[in-house]
Amino acid sequence: MADAGVVDTLLQRIEKADDGVDSINVANSLGVDHQVIVGAVKSLIALGDVITAELRSSKHWELTGEGREIAEQGSHEARVFYSIPSEGLAQSDLMKLSFGKVGFSKAMSNKWIKVDKTSEGGPMVFRAVEEDLKDLVRAKLLQIQGAKVQLEEKDKNELKKRKLLSEVTVKSYWISKGSAFSTTITKQETELTPEMISSGSWKEKKFKPYNFEALGVAPDSGHLHPLLKVRTQFRQIFLEMGFTEMPTNNFIESSFWNFDSLFQPQQHPARDQHDTFFLSDPAYKYNWKIEEAQKNILRTHTTAVSARMLYKLAQQAEFKPVKYFSIDRVFRNETLDATHLAEFHQIEGVVADRGLTLGDLMGILHQFFTKLGITKLRFKPAYNPYTEPSMEVFSYHEGLKKWVEVGNSGVFRPEMLLPMGLPEDVSVIAWGLSLERPTMIKYGINNIRELVGHKVNLQMVYDSPICRLGS
Repeated sequence: MADAGVVDTLLQRIEKADDGVDSINVANSLGVDHQVIVGAVKSLIALGDVITAELRSSKHWELTGEGREIAEQGSHEARVFYSIPSEGLAQSDLMKLSFGKVGFSKAMSNKWIKVDKTSEGGPMVFRAVEEDLKDLVRAKLLQIQGAKVQLEEKDKNELKKRKLLSEVTVKSYWISKGSAFSTTITKQETELTPEMISSGSWKEKKFKPYNFEALGVAPDSGHLHPLLKVRTQFRQIFLEMGFTEMPTNNFIESSFWNFDSLFQPQQHPARDQHDTFFLSDPAYKYNWKIEEAQKNILRTHTTAVSARMLYKLAQQAEFKPVKYFSIDRVFRNETLDATHLAEFHQIEGVVADRGLTLGDLMGILHQFFTKLGITKLRFKPAYNPYTEPSMEVFSYHEGLKKWVEVGNSGVFRPEMLLPMGLPEDVSVIAWGLSLERPTMIKYGINNIRELVGHKVNLQMVYDSPICRLGS
């Protein structure tokens, strides 16, 4: 609602005027911003027929910041002229002045100055006319500033071209009395209440007219799932880092690509339907069976896709460095409980090039997580069948006040790469993480609190299936 004092003053001005008042003139006379008067006008319009307001627009010319400077101090060319003493001034010194470059060019065009290029020490600039020159540019600007004379269109265009003048459109209201004009404003009711009906007081009330053209309150609608939002963000980060997305539309994989190609033994517990005890020695001396490799499974990780892509890369006539990434679902034969589900999303990044080291892996991980907003990282040695060395990645969780695991990484073993046909001097660094856990770490905890509408135990959320998967 507009200021009551401004509204009252405006009504008094309208009452005294015969045919109406201009909102800009009212603002100037009261010494307030024009928008204050516009607010008062709109408040009065909302009351009904108290006033009528006609929106008008007009154009006029205003001096720019540079134009106001010239009106005060003189044009650049005139200032250049008066800066030159009778004995002349080195051109190099003249160009050091803030107005020197533009002023020199204009003064030369006006033939106010001349240059002697034969002087010792470089070109010298001298005055070429008497001191009583006329600064027409400043004179024209002063005329516009004082609104004394209307300049010709040619002169205005010239000043506009020099960015000394600009055309401004001003919008204002012409305000006059309405059919229900009054200097006393009564607040209109916006709702008909049961109390008004029962007491009959509604008969004496003035109600605000209903606006049947209003759009009303926007209905509640669906929103993107937090995981979809973060997935899009992850994908954008990979693309910004120059990675190419791998095709991950095959949920069903052969055991060969999911396990054997990744140097994972056929007797490894992860390949059995149930965890099994195995002798630690000998670990890899077993009879390899093609039947086991041909079994179809729901992929347990997207590294199977990475293995396929590396094999295709090795079949090319000439090796070229690559950077791949994927974000998609994987499946685990887990017993469903408070911290485990049968599927989750895995994010994977792979870089193949010559001379890559563990330092390169740590550097790219820092870059990757920094873009996500996770800056506090730690690395811990780990074991993976297909990478050596291997590292677990930890991030400091500000909500839980402790370090939590966010991913796994390592350098692919030569025993995995050489059978594919990759050159011996090519190294491959890779890392993987679940989509769910970094989502919670980055910004999910607070969003979850807002979604469920009450306090949430941070440790409980962190230990939930959505957070635990992929760790």
